[in-house]
Amino acid sequence: MATRPITVVIVDDSAVVRKYLSDTLQAAGIEVIATAGDPLFAWPKIQVRWPDVIVLDVEMPRMDGITFLRQLMATRPTPVVMCSTLTVAGATTTLQALAEGAVAVITKPKLGLRDFLVDASNGLVAAVRAAASANLAALRAAVPSGPAAVPPGVLAPAPSAVLPASQTQAGPVAAASAAAMAETTDRVIALGASTGGVQAIEAVLRAVPRDLPGMVIVQHMPEAFTAAFAQRLDTVCAMDVREARDGDRVLPGRVLIAPGGRHMQLQRSGAQYRVSVRDGPLVNRHKPSVDVLFKSVAHCAGANAVGVLLTGMGDDGARGLLEMRQAGARCATQDEASSVVFGMPREAVRLGAADQVLPLHDVARWLNQQASTESPVPPKHPA
Repeated sequence: MATRPITVVIVDDSAVVRKYLSDTLQAAGIEVIATAGDPLFAWPKIQVRWPDVIVLDVEMPRMDGITFLRQLMATRPTPVVMCSTLTVAGATTTLQALAEGAVAVITKPKLGLRDFLVDASNGLVAAVRAAASANLAALRAAVPSGPAAVPPGVLAPAPSAVLPASQTQAGPVAAASAAAMAETTDRVIALGASTGGVQAIEAVLRAVPRDLPGMVIVQHMPEAFTAAFAQRLDTVCAMDVREARDGDRVLPGRVLIAPGGRHMQLQRSGAQYRVSVRDGPLVNRHKPSVDVLFKSVAHCAGANAVGVLLTGMGDDGARGLLEMRQAGARCATQDEASSVVFGMPREAVRLGAADQVLPLHDVARWLNQQASTESPVPPKHPA
């Protein structure tokens, strides 16, 4: 029995963009049922036949994309893929859109737009397919509200799925790495995420205490977006959040976000941990890649690490999390019910890479339990 094609409405003030986006989606078997130059033109078309996904531009006449997104989510929540220009201003606005409930974002360059639009690898098709299968209830639940930073002990324990010992694939590597890392008391927390991760990471960081061990995070995100993402998190979280720079030290109370377009790896320097930020080829179709980070954490930190793989499409990070677990690290994934897209966590569970499968609201509590540290916590924004 043939499956019904995904249906899409495109809202963009550029007729050229509408045409090329439509052609790309139709060529991939996705049905574009309507296009419109702005939300006011789009609204009656959407009501005639409600689409599975809306591709929405940010900057449009008469009504901007953020305003329309808010109204849409209040009226009839629908998966939305935002279209944004690849600029610092566009990054800030798009992060606002993600905070308002958009599922994913594709970025269009200001120069070379036509070449980008006709490139089948521009990410549009993957973003629309991910949005069509997204768990909107989980997305809306993950969007944080109110003040952040719950003190230790405030979060009540919640049930979590504990994988049986028979699924553990740790072997000789675990013992060797644990012994090798025993000479330092520093701890490292590594997180990875993709679709839905912007909201999930913020939800976790809002709920962890200031004195948590240093964290290194990969969120699949374009260049120029990660700096704005880190700045937003820094304003709402107790920990010091910044976009990682090559050579930055991993410190208690500090969160380092991998820059878009660069891989981030953990390095050992004596008894200290630092990050290396380098260019390189795509890994699992991504740069930064969660696998690149997690595998370096397994090698350099071993049993001194804690790893969490959050919501996301694909399998990036699953094998790296397995290597972390085999090296003695404590590892968890987000559960299906709270994941916007359960692809990456599902693959990690399939590989036996997780000790725990946790609902999103329980991740912060679990991190606080697993990653206790006696290291001194510097003031926020140390030199």
